[in-house]
Amino acid sequence: MPQVGTDNRQEVDKVSSISLRNVKKKYVNDVVVDHLNLEIRDGSFTVLVGPSGCGKSTTLRMITGLESVTEGDVLIDGQRVNEVAPGKRDIAMVFQNYALYPTMTVEENIEFGLINKKIPKAERARRIQEVCEIVGLTEYLKRKPANLSGGQRQRVALARAMVKAPRVFMMDEPLSNLDAKLRGQMRVELIRMHKRMGTTFVYVTHDQVEAMSMADDIVLMDQGKIVQQSSPWELYHNPNCIYTAQFVGSPQTNILDGRLSEGKKLGFRPEKVHMQPVDAGKGINIPATIRTREMLGSELIYSMETPYGIIMCKSEEDVPEESRVTLGIALESMYLFGADTRRCNFGEEEKKEVIQKFGGSC
Repeated sequence: MPQVGTDNRQEVDKVSSISLRNVKKKYVNDVVVDHLNLEIRDGSFTVLVGPSGCGKSTTLRMITGLESVTEGDVLIDGQRVNEVAPGKRDIAMVFQNYALYPTMTVEENIEFGLINKKIPKAERARRIQEVCEIVGLTEYLKRKPANLSGGQRQRVALARAMVKAPRVFMMDEPLSNLDAKLRGQMRVELIRMHKRMGTTFVYVTHDQVEAMSMADDIVLMDQGKIVQQSSPWELYHNPNCIYTAQFVGSPQTNILDGRLSEGKKLGFRPEKVHMQPVDAGKGINIPATIRTREMLGSELIYSMETPYGIIMCKSEEDVPEESRVTLGIALESMYLFGADTRRCNFGEEEKKEVIQKFGGSC
């Protein structure tokens, strides 16, 4: 296992990069992953995110060797591993279901893989003690899974993977069976684990909150292809298309269309909608009537009826339903998308057209 370094991180001697080159996965006539090119940096916490059926879990399984590759190459540290058996790839998997042995104690569950690898008893004990301190299981070593909470059982699954000291951790929706509070706690623990170990983490989820809160690199997928790969900040603030803009963030990004030339569409996030007008030439002002309001503690979400359809607004202001307001959206808060749904240039001419078509004065 890694040792503690001088910078309070654990330095690892086995950290791996992963490359997928023109990878395709096809079942009869169904293409699940379509000529995917993906680079996963060594030591990164990379999250594959997208709706069900987008190909993210299949991609993960091809990296681990649990699924064969129809076309293309999977490389770990530059070495092609298409024909390498899963057990020889030095990858640890954590699944949605914990897959613990119910008749074994926590210690025995964690130790089982080490016994199969013929690790000496003293070394097994050292590794188990170390990983249990990391994930907070030391006092539960003699318990069986039936006497553990869902969060504790997931920690056992993580410890069982960690104790093997793999080059890569692969996690397929490992928190989806936990309640909201436990998911939040486990997200924090996974972030701390990654920082402490420095190992490459590849994580699959359909939950944008998990992706945004844990990843340092997000791969957003749809229909077997990568839509955008970037940092969480970049994904949120600089979406490259309407799909990205509406997948990340809640409520979804507002999209206004039908007025701009060449089929262009205007986008802006609900938190950028203000219930007071902006100065002429600085943005657009839209008359609206509040139809619904949702109280979410520190903020409210409003559904507004406007001449351009429903616009969603997220605000700290408390305004009654059926109130008539003027919505102000600054030009600097807007995105412009082409007819192909991709981000396009938003220069001075485009800004003039937006103000002209959607209203630049109160």
